[in-house]
Amino acid sequence: MIDARPATAAAPTRQRSRLLRKVMRQPLGIAALALLVALVLLVSVGPRFVPHSPTRTNALAILQPPSPQHLLGTDELGRDVFARILAGGRVSMAVGLFSMLVGLTLGITVGGNAGYFGGRLEALLMRLVDAFMAIPTFFLILVIVTSFGNHPVTIIVTVGLGFWAQMARVAHAEFKRFRHHEFIEASRALGGSHLRVMTRHILPQVLPQATVLATLGVGWAILTEAALSYLGLGIQPPLASWGNMLQNAQGYLWRAPVLAVWPGLFIALAVLAFNLLGNALRDVLDPRA
Repeated sequence: MIDARPATAAAPTRQRSRLLRKVMRQPLGIAALALLVALVLLVSVGPRFVPHSPTRTNALAILQPPSPQHLLGTDELGRDVFARILAGGRVSMAVGLFSMLVGLTLGITVGGNAGYFGGRLEALLMRLVDAFMAIPTFFLILVIVTSFGNHPVTIIVTVGLGFWAQMARVAHAEFKRFRHHEFIEASRALGGSHLRVMTRHILPQVLPQATVLATLGVGWAILTEAALSYLGLGIQPPLASWGNMLQNAQGYLWRAPVLAVWPGLFIALAVLAFNLLGNALRDVLDPRA
């Protein structure tokens, strides 16, 4: 009698080795992940080691160049630029991540229910998705922010509403594709509820595509928050964000152009890293690769 246990035990090992080989073929993705980890650690832990407050003004230290005391110099109110970069990065990254969670949750909920149940519910929900996709996203965000205010929670929810429809389209297609598979029918036959079937059996099949789209969505959310703050409709001073630092620096482009360089550089690095990571995840998680 042949023992199949060694072959069964070796299957996960082979899968892990194939996944590791796919990951190692994505050097840009690995570099992007390392950069994102460094940025997150810098903005979350860095303020503890900076002696300056990001909101404390000093009329005697206005627009100072970089020095050992102020690593990136000071701004138009004498505030330490490096401290504000770290504080602004914490706000901008938090807005990006939480906005992504809002869009991810809403998109999977709407698209998943439409794809799983079908019928009139699918027609109603997907027409709602089509209506949202027909509205220019940034215009919709501007209308909501100007109507309901620019509290950070409002901005997070509003930016999340900007890309939930794309997530809903992906979730709808995947739930609709898997709802008639044999393992779904078997789970229903064993008494599994709709919620259990959706969360335990279909949702794991959707997560790879959702993860890629969510990674790209974080970069888009950071850019959107920066654009809102640059227009004066986003995060408001004295709370710092990379976007309102750019907005404050526009009046000093000729006297101190470096004030615009640092927040712009950090925005570019964060968005580029998220986009590269999303592209790498798409290649790694693609079953056809």
